[in-house]
Amino acid sequence: MTAAQTDWLAELPAAGPVAGVDEVGRGPLAGDVVAAAVVLDPARPIPGLADSKRLSPRRREALHELICSQALAWSVGRASVAEIDRLNILQASLLAMERAVAGLGLEPAHVLVDGNRLPRWSWPSTAVVGGDDRVEAIAAASILAKVTRDRELLELDRRYPHHGFAAHKGYPTAAHLRALQEHGVTPAHRRSFAPVRRLLEEN
Repeated sequence: MTAAQTDWLAELPAAGPVAGVDEVGRGPLAGDVVAAAVVLDPARPIPGLADSKRLSPRRREALHELICSQALAWSVGRASVAEIDRLNILQASLLAMERAVAGLGLEPAHVLVDGNRLPRWSWPSTAVVGGDDRVEAIAAASILAKVTRDRELLELDRRYPHHGFAAHKGYPTAAHLRALQEHGVTPAHRRSFAPVRRLLEEN
């Protein structure tokens, strides 16, 4: 994190723990949406924190272990496929974030959320566009959320081996769309998402 970023964080009106929050899994056709919240320990810095999308799977896994062992607090929250279909993906993502912060086990003085939308919650908070590149705690949260969800998609791949979840992680790739056509919709698929909904209507 640069000096300018540090100065920006220092201006927050927080006198206490600052949590970073990020989510993963808005775009896929299958699986839960997963959010994480992290409060880093200033006395135990973790080098190499960055937006999870810019890290290799191996590096994400290594950082995941460091975050879990060295952060002051961390928590993962989720919204299920059924909740996504009932609420819509935006509201489900905000719900997953709220659950992640609630699970921290400490009360944050301020919450920094990646993006431009905030859940309706009681914690003082700031939405930070591009936060996973600007704030280390948000980057840490992005890593926890990404690793958690990727592991769950590997489990889905074992349960539904013909759908290719290990490769596409639920995203609407050409291979995934072919698999849906050939092997059908699984219980892990989001029925409110257009490609899945259309296939169910056709059948």
